[in-house]
Amino acid sequence: MTRPMIPDETTRQTLIALIPRLRRFARVLTGNQADADDVVQACLEKAMLNLDQWQPGTRLDAWVFRIARNTWIDDRRRAHNSKGHDDIAEMIDLAGDDGMAIIEASAEARMVRAAVDALPPEQRDVVVLVMLEEMSYREAADMLGLPIGTVMSRLSRAKAALARMMASAGGVQ
Repeated sequence: MTRPMIPDETTRQTLIALIPRLRRFARVLTGNQADADDVVQACLEKAMLNLDQWQPGTRLDAWVFRIARNTWIDDRRRAHNSKGHDDIAEMIDLAGDDGMAIIEASAEARMVRAAVDALPPEQRDVVVLVMLEEMSYREAADMLGLPIGTVMSRLSRAKAALARMMASAGGVQ
């Protein structure tokens, strides 16, 4: 087995800081936290084993997110994963003491989650990267290996589809 390259302190801290974002990204990809944690663990292991392939001066987060996405795709191909999603309440923290507001926000979050889950995978990937992870179109395009115009087009179609789904479900506009 290949010995992992020992990262410098800055790279190590950057990798550690990426873990919450990676977990959230993997959670959206996989649909449940247990599989997401498996993807993150495998991703970080691959990143450490192949750290010599990352080029300093380029975006470490985009490189690691690509590893996570490819890990998930490989896992799906192997397992033909058909597991259901966890409850959205496990994924977000709702602050406040107003029980009705919490219930309404939770119901709305479930509707949004269901709408995002209903998107085709190529649109869902772009939504997660641009809207949830707040990557630029260029960063998302680089990570997905797509032209920037394709990312913009997929995001536009995804937003329109989400708006239609939410309007028909009586949710947020």
